[in-house]
Amino acid sequence: MSKMAVIYWSMSGNTEAMASAIAEGARGAGAEVDLMQVSEVSVDQALSYPLLALGCPAMGAEVLEESEFEPFFAQLEGRLSGKKVALFGSYGWGDGQWMRDWQARTEGANANLYQEGLMVNETPDDAALEQCRAFGAGFAAF
Repeated sequence: MSKMAVIYWSMSGNTEAMASAIAEGARGAGAEVDLMQVSEVSVDQALSYPLLALGCPAMGAEVLEESEFEPFFAQLEGRLSGKKVALFGSYGWGDGQWMRDWQARTEGANANLYQEGLMVNETPDDAALEQCRAFGAGFAAF
């Protein structure tokens, strides 16, 4: 059985809804999943999981949230070599540059990136939540 951490930061609840649906999909595929806000987990704890699903919305000029998530990811980044990682998040403007930048950083750290990052515009509707469940199920089998 796969053991997965779904670690996220959310201000409006959109990325949190995505994280919950991803965790639900992974559990449905047989994974053991811990769903945590980024403030609840250390980098060392995160690295103890074989599968890391990381969620953060686009902030400001399409960057990761700067007070909690960016510092966490910056510490994690140098230790991701060989780790299986999935990225997800919501956005309300722009064209997804924050996700492309995040993917490039993750790949540059030699992580084993699952698909392209999953992005949802604004509040996830039923179709987007189903996409999140499928993303979680697929990542559980990655």
